[in-house]
This record gives sequence, structure tokens and C-alpha cells, in this order.
Amino acid sequence: MVGVTTEGDRDQASPLTAIGGRGVFIKALETVLLEEKADIAVHSMKDVPSVVAGGLKLTAVLEREDPRDALLSDQATFDELPAGARIATSSLRRRFQLAHRRPDLIFEELRGNVDTRLRRLRSGDFDAIVLAVAGLKRLGLDDAIVDYLPVETSVPAAGQGAIVVECRDQGTGDPISTLVEELDHPVTSRCTAIERQVTASLFATCDLPVGVHAEPVNDGHAGELAKISAFVADVGGTHQLRSNVIGPFEKVAETLLQQLQEQNVQNLMTSGDATL
Repeated sequence: MVGVTTEGDRDQASPLTAIGGRGVFIKALETVLLEEKADIAVHSMKDVPSVVAGGLKLTAVLEREDPRDALLSDQATFDELPAGARIATSSLRRRFQLAHRRPDLIFEELRGNVDTRLRRLRSGDFDAIVLAVAGLKRLGLDDAIVDYLPVETSVPAAGQGAIVVECRDQGTGDPISTLVEELDHPVTSRCTAIERQVTASLFATCDLPVGVHAEPVNDGHAGELAKISAFVADVGGTHQLRSNVIGPFEKVAETLLQQLQEQNVQNLMTSGDATL
């Protein structure tokens, strides 16, 4: 085991958008891989940029945990929170979607590990915080969840809830890749690939608050259909687009992107100072 501290771990005060986005959590691990100081790296899929670093490959995607966002609060569910309640989250994606449904709430920035965030909630710094269900479950902290936010309320980040194993790309027959490939969960792999296809297309111009979630219809068997939901906002959250599509796995991302283009997503992507 090779311990690595990333820039995202070291700087827990600055907004992620100010220090390079979610990719700051994996760059140091990829450097260790490329320098051959380790053979595999394990990431949260949602932290992995759309374009993988040269010389590396995403070798296996593990079965996804619950992909939804969760509300933690000593008061009430999301719908029951009183007007003026203070909600903390480090994610613009979450903030913009939730503020659209509850413009009467106050949204504030929150960074740090889960224990730090829970401690601040319990000390009364905020009325509620929003975190990923998967992370809380893996830490055995899902008892703290008051409300599981449906995808219709908060479309998750692409890859949310999934863990991915990254290796050096050493061609067919590489023994390490061969071992790691046995961990791959085909349905999760297909769904996260669709999500990443959408974000890769949207991020061609700039990084925006984007949520994309794909799931199989009939568990990925009969008809081989997938349902995909997407959320895109401009950098200020003023303009928001949503789209939902059901279709064949191999075509559903393309259909969804076409729907977003019909809603003038390109104008949204290129408006303002697109630094997010």
C-alpha cells in the first residue's frame, strides 16, 4: 500500500473550482502510477476527468453503491426545511439544483472530510448538509441520513457511487490488468461509460455544473435499454437545462446530447466566464 496525499486533501478551505476541480483528488495518484511506484490506483469514479492521462487506463469499475445525494439535518427532510435554513455543500451541481426547487433556502460552502462536515452540522454551523449516499454508506454513517434525494431532485455527478481501478496501459496480456479486469462489473461499467461520454462532450468547451446519471432498464437485460438523466447549468446557476431519455445503451447518450443541443446547451456553455 502506497499512501498518497492529494492537493484536494491538503487544501480543504478553497472551493474545488479554485484549485482545479475534482481532478485534484487523482493527479498525485496518477503520478505515482506513471513513475511505477505503484501498479494500481483506486478512485471514486466521479473524481476522474473525462480524458484519462496518457499511458494510463481505467481497467475495472466496481459495482455501484447507491448513487443518490443525501440530506443530513437535525431538523427535517429537504421539503420540510423552514425558509431561511442554511444548507452547506461544496458542489455547485447540488447547490443549483436544490436552490431551483427551494429558492427560500440559504446555501453555503463546506469542505473537509466527512467527520469534519458532520461535526460542523452538529455544532449548529448549518441547518443541513448534502453529501453522497455512497460515501456515507461505505463509512457506516448512513444512519445520519434524513432524506435520500431522488435523481429527479438532484441528478448525481457522472460516476457517483462507483469505484474505478486505474492501471498503466501496457497492452494486451499485461498480468496486472488481467487480474484487475476480473473486478469489473459490466452493468456499472456500461452506465458510467455513458455518463462520461456525455460529460466529455459537454466539457469540450468548458467545465460546468453538470449532473449525469444512467441506469439500466430491467437490470440491463430485456431490450438492453438504459435510462439517462442530465442536468446542466451555466456558471452562475441562472440558466438550467434538464433532459431524460430511455433508449438502447449504445445510442442513449447521443440522443440525450441531441436533446440538450435542441435546448441550446452550446449557448449556455459559452456564456459568461466559464471557469467552473
